[in-house]
Amino acid sequence: MRILAVERPVPGLADDRFTPELSAAEARRAWELHQAGSIRELFFRADEPAAVLTLECGDMDEARLVLATLPMVAAGLIDFELIPLRAYPGFARLFASASS
Repeated sequence: MRILAVERPVPGLADDRFTPELSAAEARRAWELHQAGSIRELFFRADEPAAVLTLECGDMDEARLVLATLPMVAAGLIDFELIPLRAYPGFARLFASASS
């Protein structure tokens, strides 16, 4: 199942909680999840400092478990909105018979 994960900030956190060590650990874990196939794509938004991930997981619960292993999530510094995705069905209209 493909899932879009959009980072949501946790209100009221001081910037100094995002240490270089934590940032390095976050990048390391994201790399491991990417190599394992759980994170398929990883982007940063162009309009604000937030990550957007495309996950490949069995279900939404697995996606939550995967994200919970990220150090910044585990530390309560970031959270994600999860959006389940499905394949676009509209292309079938291109091949429908004219009599339908």
